Amino acid sequence: MKRKTKMWGLLTLTLLMLVATACGKSEDKKTSGSTSDISLGFAQVGAESGWRTANTNSVKDSAAEAGFDLKFSDAQQKQENQIKAIRTFIQQKVDVIAFSPVVESGWDTVLKEAKDAGIPVILTDRAVDSADTSLYVTFIGSDFVEEGKKAGQWLADQYKDASADVNIVELQGTTGSAPAIDRKSGFEEAIKGNSHLKIIASQTGDFTRAKGKEVMQAFLKANPKIDVLYAHNDDMALGAIQAIEAAGLKPGVDIKIISVDAVKDGMTAASEGKINFIVECNPLLGPQLMDAVRDVVAGKTLEKRIVTKEGTFTSEEAKAALPDRKY
Repeated sequence: MKRKTKMWGLLTLTLLMLVATACGKSEDKKTSGSTSDISLGFAQVGAESGWRTANTNSVKDSAAEAGFDLKFSDAQQKQENQIKAIRTFIQQKVDVIAFSPVVESGWDTVLKEAKDAGIPVILTDRAVDSADTSLYVTFIGSDFVEEGKKAGQWLADQYKDASADVNIVELQGTTGSAPAIDRKSGFEEAIKGNSHLKIIASQTGDFTRAKGKEVMQAFLKANPKIDVLYAHNDDMALGAIQAIEAAGLKPGVDIKIISVDAVKDGMTAASEGKINFIVECNPLLGPQLMDAVRDVVAGKTLEKRIVTKEGTFTSEEAKAALPDRKY
């Protein structure tokens, strides 16, 4: 009888130890910062530009360094692909979902599905226009309105003494996307005080070099006098430069060019005087994202908006900064 009691006691002790070990592992994931079991689903916009490539590499490299199980999806600039990827992540029961929305609207349904599944969502680079901010934990990225204002303010300063109209053409980003909407509104806000600064044509170039070239060709044919080009990203500006040169004009001189991003190709063009002013949009969001994922899993409260720090570059400043650029 004593032997049987002793055996039951040992069995009970063993079960208690197993339960404690299991609980300890679960608790470790929440409190100790252990990353070995953290899975992250990331739905990227696509690979439409040098900026996006640098952003993707930053996310992948940072996830690997953090030891996360990264499940990556390329939406090829289609919202339906991103929604499908997010639903797949929900089915896979990842710990956190992060994505850069192709466009601002149309996310409520899938984000509610993630919320109902108990999976926190982090927005990176681009925001959504949902009125229900509980559908995501935080938004990490640039202030696109501020980027537009910086671009517009530089132009306003250049032409503060203008006595004749200055004709501006604008290459917008993807229609409906947060950067396209915000960079346009910020730019218009900054130049509205000078009646001589006039946007005579504005069209999307989808953030791509090929489309930027195509639209700029159309602008040049339709408008005999263009003084300034404002491009919402470097790739469109680089495509436009090809069109300007093909038309026998000198970019940066005959047509002043303002761009946003400051990726290496754009900085190179600026250092050559082909782009006059670049507003930086930092793509290296990977480390910030992994920190946020780690904090969310640990149960910490994050700021609803995390803004990245960025600068601006004139042609001379770009030439000085180029040798040390990481993207």
